[in-house]
Amino acid sequence: MAIALSKIVQGMEPSATLAMSAKAKELKAKGETVVDLSVGEPDFNTPKHICDAAVAAMNAGYTRYTVASGIPALKEAICADYLARFGLEYKPSQIVVSNGAKHSLHNAFFCTLNPGDEAILPAPYWVSYAELIKLSGAVPVIVSTREEDDFKLTPEALRAAITPKTRMLLLCSPSNPTGSCYTRAELEALADIAIENDLFVVSDEIYERLVYDGAPFASFPTLREGLADRTIVINGVSKTYAMTGWRVGWTLAPENVSKKMASLQSQETSNPCSVSQYAALAAVTGDQGCVDAMRAEFEKRRDYVAGRIAAIPGMTCGKMGGAFYAFFNVQNFLGREYNGVKVETSQDWCMALLEQKKVATVMGSAFGAEGYVRASFAASMDDLKEAFDRIADFVS
Repeated sequence: MAIALSKIVQGMEPSATLAMSAKAKELKAKGETVVDLSVGEPDFNTPKHICDAAVAAMNAGYTRYTVASGIPALKEAICADYLARFGLEYKPSQIVVSNGAKHSLHNAFFCTLNPGDEAILPAPYWVSYAELIKLSGAVPVIVSTREEDDFKLTPEALRAAITPKTRMLLLCSPSNPTGSCYTRAELEALADIAIENDLFVVSDEIYERLVYDGAPFASFPTLREGLADRTIVINGVSKTYAMTGWRVGWTLAPENVSKKMASLQSQETSNPCSVSQYAALAAVTGDQGCVDAMRAEFEKRRDYVAGRIAAIPGMTCGKMGGAFYAFFNVQNFLGREYNGVKVETSQDWCMALLEQKKVATVMGSAFGAEGYVRASFAASMDDLKEAFDRIADFVS
């Protein structure tokens, strides 16, 4: 007889970003000239000193199993970095290094949420958040935000969403998919509500080094005394150092939580790639000039994309204070026909754009916000110009 699939995976949605990227690659393989703005991946090469550290690690024989939660030197470096930049004191025993930040999120949810628990998730949200929460048996409570509020969760909306089953608040700043950044005061207002209602917070800070216009970044545990005891910080090297394929992320959490996450990881995946960990060590402890250079280039691209979107009549976009995404409003362009193809939803719009103009983006519905589209500006200026020339032609 056929193998029956579990109810858990039957209810799981595939990653829309990876699905759109796969469709773009399929068209490229057929010889089409596709501009791919679908995946959140820096287009820069990993800096040379980081690659050199990986080669040195291999030559030194550091290719065997490591401690499941990460090599001590990397955990110590992460602690030193957070102390230097944020004044936060963590011990290496509070750090768990994982196979990317997505794996870190998995560990955090599975070690803290029980079936039936509610986790508040502001929308728009990164596509994997809701699915990982559901896989843990918990219930994502989606709270919609507004473009006019830069897609930020307000204290009033947070209070209204809390029930006796609420255990967790998940925040991402700078945001994927919107690029919005919470100010310190805005985060403090949410932190006070979390403390008042005895919630713990998962703060995804993977884009914290990609903040623009000279704005300061506030790490969530710094907001209030004792907040680190109820916060799990998610971070890693993928976005900051153009190391998406190296698969190194980590959590900073209370020691009892970290101990269980390390135990869970030891059963599921063992340790992260040994060579990647030594590369990550070089990234965290080495010259940070590469980070400044990439951030400056992303900021130029952000300005260009913002101008192109503003120049299209009827198209709007929230303020992009960080990360490398434009989340633009296409509601005025739905309910139309494009070369005979009826477009009613953001998914229809993105598919028509890809098929007719060969530009890959991601539908807002995948992020919990119908009527919007996400485009990554982690692409060259030439690609961005070509993409938005095609988009402008498409909607005209």
